[in-house]
Amino acid sequence: MDDTTQRDLEAAAFRRLISHFQKRTDVQNIDLMTQAGFCRNCLSNWLVDAAADKGVPLDKAAAREMVYGMPYEEWKATHQPEATLEQVAAFKKAQARHPD
Repeated sequence: MDDTTQRDLEAAAFRRLISHFQKRTDVQNIDLMTQAGFCRNCLSNWLVDAAADKGVPLDKAAAREMVYGMPYEEWKATHQPEATLEQVAAFKKAQARHPD
């Protein structure tokens, strides 16, 4: 597979992941962090990093809007309840097992 085709396939898979996360508003970031070690905010941070590597201006708010499909504060107000004690405990346990 040539580099361009590989990059195009990776980009398509990433767009599909973003679309999936935008539709699955029931899946909370804290649960993603606990189970997978990354969340929507991580994806937006990685976009900012990739843009910086290419010399493309992209701020955190714009990257988050790309990932969330709306302004981050709107998404939080609409879809992000306060983390439960159980979620926080599970997150802390996962962090202890996988400190990065």
